[in-house]
Amino acid sequence: MKQDATRNAAYTVDCEDYVHVVEFNPFDSGDPGNLIAYGGGNYVVVGICTFQEEEADVEGIQYKTLRTFQHGVRVDGIAWSPETRLDSLPPVIKFCTSAADMKIRLFTSDLQDKNEYKVLEGHSDFINGLVFDPKEGQEIASVSDDHTCRIWNLEGMQTAHFVLHSPGMSVCWHPEESFKATTGTSHLQECLHCNIIRITRTFCKSENFTENLMVAEKNGTIRFYDLLTQQAILSLESEQMPLMSAHWCLKNTFKVGAVAGNDWLIWDITRSSYPQDKRPVHMDQACLFRWSTINENLFATTGYPGKIASQFQIHHLGHPQPVLIGSVAVGSGLSWHRTLPLCAIGGDHKLLFWVTEM
Repeated sequence: MKQDATRNAAYTVDCEDYVHVVEFNPFDSGDPGNLIAYGGGNYVVVGICTFQEEEADVEGIQYKTLRTFQHGVRVDGIAWSPETRLDSLPPVIKFCTSAADMKIRLFTSDLQDKNEYKVLEGHSDFINGLVFDPKEGQEIASVSDDHTCRIWNLEGMQTAHFVLHSPGMSVCWHPEESFKATTGTSHLQECLHCNIIRITRTFCKSENFTENLMVAEKNGTIRFYDLLTQQAILSLESEQMPLMSAHWCLKNTFKVGAVAGNDWLIWDITRSSYPQDKRPVHMDQACLFRWSTINENLFATTGYPGKIASQFQIHHLGHPQPVLIGSVAVGSGLSWHRTLPLCAIGGDHKLLFWVTEM
């Protein structure tokens, strides 16, 4: 990967409004194009895009809006369901949103006559993160300023409820077989206050699949919960606040990244409950952290959305400096393409896309 200087976005798509959040579909939808959803003040747009990096006959970006969903209130978060398929008859579009009214909405559409949504109510404060069960898509996890993490089924019923010690900022549900700590070893040290394994150097892949959920709190603590036992099994500490965003690496289940204060932080959970690496990244406070979906050493961060512009950076763990720096007018949201080293960010009446080299 070569070092890149400050750059403008490689591609842009015009939008009708300021974009609050943008999400590529991280799952294979059965179509060569890439599903993308973005949210504005009172709507969600679902579109499909193809880039010249993946199709030789495309010049730049090819984008088409598939459906605009009326939302009625500001969209704060979007999560795709793995049940979304474009190669089925009829096609299935399924995603959920979090909104300024502290409710979750589950949308289902066939892009024709069926366009419906179900409201999931229970949080009493703003929802900062939500995600589908990536295996079957039958449950949704959400975290909120109300100091809870909640698991919902598709009927809107809560199936689990975890009380947190501070606002929940991020939640991740890993699609791979998750780790479990090897028991009966002197390497495990339990925290006497919460019976959570805090430092472990011996891990194994579970022969029997165990479902793990990662929850990051604003106070700098990241916990992993075993959803079968509904118990916390591992805890990480950032040692600085506020922790604004954390992400579990798709390509390596032992890697976790986050931004807290002005820094990014990286954990190898097989080595310690404290970060192995951290660096200052955004002078105006860091806002979002996202791992690349295709490279365990590549990740992106954003600065806090400002009145004029917010900074966006792509980092590689093999380089001491960011490999790409961009600036977005009141930028918001951050999402990686499923198969390319390409990031999308929402802006003022625009979607912006940056490409870096592997």
